[in-house]
Amino acid sequence: MITSSNIQSVEKEIRRIAEGCGRSPDDITLVAVTKAFPVEYMIAAYKHGLKTMGESRIQEAENKLPQFKYRDDTELHFIGHLQSNKVNKVVPIFDVIQSVDSEHLAKRIGDAAVRIKKRQKIYLQVNTGKDDNKFGIDPADALSMAEEVHQYPGIELEGIMTIAPMTNDKNILHRVFSATRSIRDKILKTGIHTCQALSMGMSNDYHIAIQEGATHVRIGRALFGERPQWKPSTHNS
Repeated sequence: MITSSNIQSVEKEIRRIAEGCGRSPDDITLVAVTKAFPVEYMIAAYKHGLKTMGESRIQEAENKLPQFKYRDDTELHFIGHLQSNKVNKVVPIFDVIQSVDSEHLAKRIGDAAVRIKKRQKIYLQVNTGKDDNKFGIDPADALSMAEEVHQYPGIELEGIMTIAPMTNDKNILHRVFSATRSIRDKILKTGIHTCQALSMGMSNDYHIAIQEGATHVRIGRALFGERPQWKPSTHNS
């Protein structure tokens, strides 16, 4: 279970790294990744001051949220791969969808948001590391896609997200995160001023992501310990 010492340790590290590279810790949002953990972990995280959380399975979120009475005071991010046929379920529930990896998906999200009179915040997921095991758009297509989806009704393009390759090579991680920041900066220069967020870095590499400009780090294991195996209910949504 999450403890104050877990949070304090991670927040202390975020502060140390940010200040070490001339950044304000206040500019970095800790996204508590509660996917696969019981709702009790969400409640504990909230009571310890974490009000931005990440989930990646729609059925799991649907099961947990009715038991989470702090939903109105929490920003909920969808961080998993999103299939088009799940869009109508995700849009009403999540404040931010971080994993938009195609224009088709963005259009579906925008249409769903318009139907319920919502302006859906999204991040574009970019496969900056060109990892065959990761989802995300090709970095070369990111700028044109941003200019396109920015115009869709119902869409608010708020940032860029990436998942770095699984490696201990710090040079590779620096290169991937730096390239992702450059993509975000190029989008800003086109006049899409809403695209401020840079979601990159998880428990094993958030130190480097912060050094390279991350505004959001997605932390699960460092807060909650090893993730249990999630078991879906019999009726899959």
